[in-house]
Parts: sequence; structure tokens; C-alpha cells
Amino acid sequence: MEKALGLELRKISNLSYRFFEQCTNHRLLDEITGANGWIIGFIGRRNEEGHEVYQRDVEAKLGVTRSTASKVINLMVQKGLIVQKSVQGDKRLKSLILTPRGQEIKQLIDEDHRLFEDTLRQAVTAEELETLFTLLDRIKQQIEQSMNKEEMSK
Repeated sequence: MEKALGLELRKISNLSYRFFEQCTNHRLLDEITGANGWIIGFIGRRNEEGHEVYQRDVEAKLGVTRSTASKVINLMVQKGLIVQKSVQGDKRLKSLILTPRGQEIKQLIDEDHRLFEDTLRQAVTAEELETLFTLLDRIKQQIEQSMNKEEMSK
């Protein structure tokens, strides 16, 4: 029987989740969900590079809807992991900044992400990795195109 691509991608997603659940640093951070970790890492890296980060950036980076990003960001503000700062010239726009607690967590998460990335890259050559990224990009584009067609046919 032929393997189902969607099922294999789901299995990898589940394995990734379990990998992070077992990481030492993750176990020390009970209040951090997987989504929180990715968002903290993203905001922290962008802030370190001197860029402001907005909710729409989180939506685009993680591929989540506006409502999902809003809920997660609001919870992270309540947990004291990030703050929202008004932007000069547009009071509706809020820049996302890590709190000192968020910065501490980012360092621990970065260690886990490096370990995970190293683990993944050990399985493939540089050439295979390049091919894999190309294929994954094509798969994402195909899904997005298909979703857009579905929306148009409603």
C-alpha cells in the first residue's frame, strides 16, 4: 500500500511535538505551550535584529489566523511573557516585545530548538535538505492554492 503524504506529515508533526515535550528546558517551563515557544523565539530574534514585530508578522510567520494569533498573544501578555507597545503614528498598531521573563525563556527555548534542528539535519545531506525545503515549499503553495479555490467556489 502506498504511503499517504498527509499522514506522514502529521506523524512528523506529532513526533516534533513529543520531542519538545521531552526536552529538559521545556519541562522546566510548564507555562509555555508549543505555540508560545515559537512566538517567543520569533519575537526575540526579530527584536535582537532591531526589527519591530507586530501581530500580523506572527500570523504570517506561523501561518495562523488573525483570531488565533490574537488569542495567543493576549494570553502571553497575561502570563507576563510579552508586552504590547503602541507605535507612534498609528495607535491601533502594537509592537510586541519580550519581557525579561520572556527573554529568559527565549534562551532556554533556543537551546531546545538548536538541539531539534541539529537532530533533524543529521538525517539528511545538505543537498537533500535543499531538495526537501523546495518540496515543502511546493506542498505549502499547493495547499494554499487549493484552499483559495475552495473559498472562491463557496
